[in-house]
Amino acid sequence: MVLLSGAMTRPSHYGCCTLLHLREDNARFILLFVVLLLYMFAGAFLFMSLEQDNEYKEKEEYKRYLAEFYARNPSVNKTDLEALLKRHGEAESAGYVDDKRPRWDFPGAFYFVGTVISTIGFGMTTPRTVPGKVVLIFYGFFGCASAILFFNLFLERIITFLAYILRSVHERKLRRKSGGDGSRDSRDRRSSQTSDDDHLDTWKPSVYWVMLILLLGAVVVACCASAMYQPVENWTYFDAIYFCFVAFATIGFGDLVVSQKAEYDNVELYRIGNFIFIVIGCCCIYSLFNVTSIVIKQFLNWLIQKMNCRCRRRIKKPTNGRRNAITPGHLHRHSKSNGSTKAHSVTVETDSDSEGRRNSDEMISMRDFLNANKISLAMMQKQLWETSQRGGVSNGGGFQGPVGPLAILDRKLGQDEV
Repeated sequence: MVLLSGAMTRPSHYGCCTLLHLREDNARFILLFVVLLLYMFAGAFLFMSLEQDNEYKEKEEYKRYLAEFYARNPSVNKTDLEALLKRHGEAESAGYVDDKRPRWDFPGAFYFVGTVISTIGFGMTTPRTVPGKVVLIFYGFFGCASAILFFNLFLERIITFLAYILRSVHERKLRRKSGGDGSRDSRDRRSSQTSDDDHLDTWKPSVYWVMLILLLGAVVVACCASAMYQPVENWTYFDAIYFCFVAFATIGFGDLVVSQKAEYDNVELYRIGNFIFIVIGCCCIYSLFNVTSIVIKQFLNWLIQKMNCRCRRRIKKPTNGRRNAITPGHLHRHSKSNGSTKAHSVTVETDSDSEGRRNSDEMISMRDFLNANKISLAMMQKQLWETSQRGGVSNGGGFQGPVGPLAILDRKLGQDEV
């Protein structure tokens, strides 16, 4: 803790965040919004340059083929043919064509609800009745919420597992460096072991190593799935890889969809394998996206520093000692004891606060990290209270800090601010 008497020292010069009265999280949010807009503009120009010419080419080829067909068959009624083509296109998209499998038998319906709750939404199967659409609204609401919870729980466990593996590797390196060959006396070994234990207590897993491991895992899953899809669906291997990314990332364009033929060899095994690959792939890509967001957040912090933005410090104001719905009892007593500070003193929290006080920008020890596997209502209330205190209270207050998967990663892995 740092105690400042009187007014806070003004910076030598103002950055854009100070002039706009922005906190660090708010500045990061605005900067990310601007970066995403620029990213979208760049992507729009890129895909326009790559796909626009091909669109015109395919459109002209279709018009030319249709004109040649009319020339070869002058007796064909154009109006009837266009109506037939339109009806055929609708029937094919709905799965009514003979070479497509039934979409509303039990396997087809199970595949449909899987694409709903996972938010993939290929679009090849959709409810066409009013009762079906009404049920989908409520079914999808609770199903998507449950799937997001499942992905978050998977994220916690895969990060815990990877951190445990990385800790074991790091501990083995420390033991190798300490030279456990028995040539030293017991005093040297005890002192070496004590220093290693102290180093392990302060060691944190690297976000970059976790991201690399998750990336390799996602690539392995996609390659294995593509090896199954290529011969069964008669796709090229690149198309199978493309489908895996679109499906596992829950983008779900619907241009390539598996399990749509009327007949397959060993169809039951193929459906089981397809289900397993999609579940594992979605979990891996979801975890990889969230870990990568930590790296993007560090990049944004670096940009803020390069832009010379001096964000407002987070000021902890003494509370009035009144307990509310989201303040647990022990935190209420702690805040009451802190309320006895002098009126002319202001308590400012920095990133080097005591270890008993955690915030979302700190990295916790591996011991606490491996023990933090269960989430209770009291812990959630404590996190809500701490989030409100980290954000500071200004003119009525407000919440600040990471939530959702980002909060999980900050609590589990932490991050090094750039």
